[in-house]
Amino acid sequence: MNNDISATEAKIEPGLKVRLLAREALQAVLERGRPLDEALARAQAGAGLEARDRGFLRLLLASALRRLGQIDALIGALLARPLPRTAGAARASLRLGAAQLLFLGTPAHAAVHGAVASIDADSPYRGLVNAVLRRLAREGAALAALQDAPRLNTPDWLWESWSAAYGEAACRAIATAHLAEPPLDLSLKGAAGDWAARLHGRLLPTGSLRITEGGPVEELPGFAEGAWWVQDAAAALPARLLRVRPGEKVLDLCAAPGGKTAELAAAGAEVTALDRSGPRLARLRDNLGRLGLEARVIEADAADYRPEVLSDAVLLDAPCSATGTIRRHPDVPWIKRPADLGRLAALQDRLLAAAARMLRPGGRLVYCVCSLQPEEGPLRVASFLAGPQGAAFRRDPVRAAELPGLAEAIDDAGDLRTLPCHWAEAGGMDGFYAARLVRAA
Repeated sequence: MNNDISATEAKIEPGLKVRLLAREALQAVLERGRPLDEALARAQAGAGLEARDRGFLRLLLASALRRLGQIDALIGALLARPLPRTAGAARASLRLGAAQLLFLGTPAHAAVHGAVASIDADSPYRGLVNAVLRRLAREGAALAALQDAPRLNTPDWLWESWSAAYGEAACRAIATAHLAEPPLDLSLKGAAGDWAARLHGRLLPTGSLRITEGGPVEELPGFAEGAWWVQDAAAALPARLLRVRPGEKVLDLCAAPGGKTAELAAAGAEVTALDRSGPRLARLRDNLGRLGLEARVIEADAADYRPEVLSDAVLLDAPCSATGTIRRHPDVPWIKRPADLGRLAALQDRLLAAAARMLRPGGRLVYCVCSLQPEEGPLRVASFLAGPQGAAFRRDPVRAAELPGLAEAIDDAGDLRTLPCHWAEAGGMDGFYAARLVRAA
């Protein structure tokens, strides 16, 4: 029996559309540097996939990216010479097939069959893909068991940065946390009530509700009535540290898609949510509408915005490398580069200076980033405090009582620093940095 499949058979092969879309999206991420969410949206547009197929498409891509270092090492060991750059489609099909074989438990015949079917019938690499994947089906599990998975799946520049900042053991724990599919965290609009039972979840010490059951978010109890919104437990902390009171004027900069805006509005603040992206603000408005919360929404660049009235509190969730969100965005290690940090740091300095100008005397400012890189967190705050504006500000250290069960996430300066390996036994969390500053009265 011929192990290859004909072009005619490939057209009716079950699941072929998903594999073709996965190949297209993986190439967009790794060859053109597109974020995974954007590549997925483009690939799925007009494809008419059912919810189950959309879920599988995302799982397949996330698994291939999460284990890319291991996959490439295994494929490389079985090739007599590397594939040329022109063999992008074959390389993507190999990677996706290996992800299915080794990390998703797909039966060997289905994984190999599907990968080969996704390659053009006249491609010179069809036979090679077939042969390599069949060998991986026989030998891959044993070879993968010998690999150093955390190290292989972490680019050198990130490993070196995290080792220097947090120590070798913590770096390895961070990289290990990135290998697991993350749970889903929800922020509740009101009291916890019986939502933990209704959603089969676990209430975390900081108030977030963590659930592990799958399925479309929109179909979960409480979504339609606006009882909660999706937000990682770590991402919910910076707004909490702002300690807003009902009626206070609060400015949320770089606010979209609006998780922190919702927190501030739910606390009773008069919130102005500002972002430069119109489409992202549309999503913020939709979220607020579903939740029954109100905020003034402004499309503007925070670096240039001049408010009519100074705010009691300002939250700046600055654009960053997002290396703290690799669990949820496994494309980040492969599309970000060390050179990005300098450009981002300059932007963060501009935004922090602008945020400081928008705050009334005696007001509170929380600067935060979903990054593990010191260049985007404590170094930015140190630079600000050492500059001309910094003389009017002081740090307001975070206290352990503000972070139940997370005292380890308070650094020596009193800033928040969560790591993906925190709460490892409960499924981890995103990496966030936040500093709370107070302007002199």
